Amino acid sequence: MESTILKNTYEINAGEFQTAGDVSANIKRKLKQIGIGGTVLRRIAVASYEAELNLIIHSHGGKLTLEMTPSSIILTSADVGPGIPDLSKAMQEGYSTASEEARDLGFGAGMGLPNMKRNADGFSIESEVGKGTTIQMRFDVKDA
Repeated sequence: MESTILKNTYEINAGEFQTAGDVSANIKRKLKQIGIGGTVLRRIAVASYEAELNLIIHSHGGKLTLEMTPSSIILTSADVGPGIPDLSKAMQEGYSTASEEARDLGFGAGMGLPNMKRNADGFSIESEVGKGTTIQMRFDVKDA
């Protein structure tokens, strides 16, 4: 098991659309300061933004955790919420259960989970209806 170089956990509240993007911008800024750049930084920025929005739109609140080891960056999104009843449907581009409020604000296009998976080098999702969802994304940085 590799040692952790950096670990930050961010609380994200449900329904706080006015702060959407703040946490992912903070993550991007922090990683850029320590020398992560280029394609890897862009992929992490996209995935963290999508994870943050999913926490705001679909959960009852949760945490986004950034953890860095010498060879990878792990983003973990863990929420308390309704859970995802059909993971295979939720992974389809364009499928969304976003509220009218979220859609009226321009969110909820159904690209969050597919974008997270597409941008990560490793992706896992576990969800239990009535309990919540945990998503873990790994980004390899040994060549970054």
